[in-house]
Amino acid sequence: MRAIIHKLCPFLNTKTPTIRINSFRVSASTRNITMSESDQAPPFDNPRLVVKKVQAKLQQEGDGAVVRRGIGRTDLKNLDPFLMLDDFSVTPPAGFPDHPHRGFETVTYMLEGGITHQDFAGHKGTIGPGDVQWMTAGRGIIHSEMPAGGETSKGLQLWINLSSKDKMIEPRYQELLRGDIERAEKDGVEVRIIAGESMGVQSPVYTRTPAMFLDFTLKPRAQMHQSIPESWNSFVYIIEGEGAFGIPNSSPVAAHHVLVLGPGDGLSVWNRSSKALRFVLIAGQPLNEPVVQYGPFVMNTQAEIDRTIEDYHYSKNGFEMAKYWRSQ
Repeated sequence: MRAIIHKLCPFLNTKTPTIRINSFRVSASTRNITMSESDQAPPFDNPRLVVKKVQAKLQQEGDGAVVRRGIGRTDLKNLDPFLMLDDFSVTPPAGFPDHPHRGFETVTYMLEGGITHQDFAGHKGTIGPGDVQWMTAGRGIIHSEMPAGGETSKGLQLWINLSSKDKMIEPRYQELLRGDIERAEKDGVEVRIIAGESMGVQSPVYTRTPAMFLDFTLKPRAQMHQSIPESWNSFVYIIEGEGAFGIPNSSPVAAHHVLVLGPGDGLSVWNRSSKALRFVLIAGQPLNEPVVQYGPFVMNTQAEIDRTIEDYHYSKNGFEMAKYWRSQ
């Protein structure tokens, strides 16, 4: 049975233990900071600084798809409550054919092209550039994610863990079209608010595991300062350009890096280049629960994983349609 799951989902990790980033406090006052008169000191008592930098590396996944995996690999197994972050690029006929999930949520954010998804509950649709699908797999879903049209489709997919009390809830979807996603702009900074709040604007997305997902674009010479709940874990993924994160004289970091942020009450970013800087800032309330992962299944104990494999194999307890359904 385990071999079957690997065949369906060769792009997923097998069992992964919980990894927690050690909490430690680094204040800007401990660094030798030199700022020009045009720079502005971070407006936070305890600014978040970069404590780990991971380059997202290319790898083959699904059926011929290519992803840059930033979270969910050896360098960064997970960052509670986040299990995986992929920057994907899919050109037909490649894609992610029928595969199961249980115990977490997937957030798919399209950057270019489109992805057509369908599942064994009859849900089907296509999301295009700027659209978001927030899927709660809960007790079980089998779905496919394939590129729409004949061109390359690019986007981000984030996996967010569910607490033990929510792992067996019924599946659900939240979908936002590009025009429905709130935006705000000020002083050369534009933000798309997929989840959470920025510049006084709140997203309508319900996050069962409390989280924020913000897409920032900074024009050349712009800077931004974003508050983050102090108890939440947070990271940045740079989509394009380069910027200084945390303190103004930190070394610029280029695209395709994950930056794990330390504790604090907010993040400051400076774009000193002549090109635009685009990145996502993602943060969430840690669950502080054990994580036992077997490919597309994420539970709290090995016994729960074993039951999940049995449920999937025998098409029960949420996987009743697995025996009959195939995507079209």
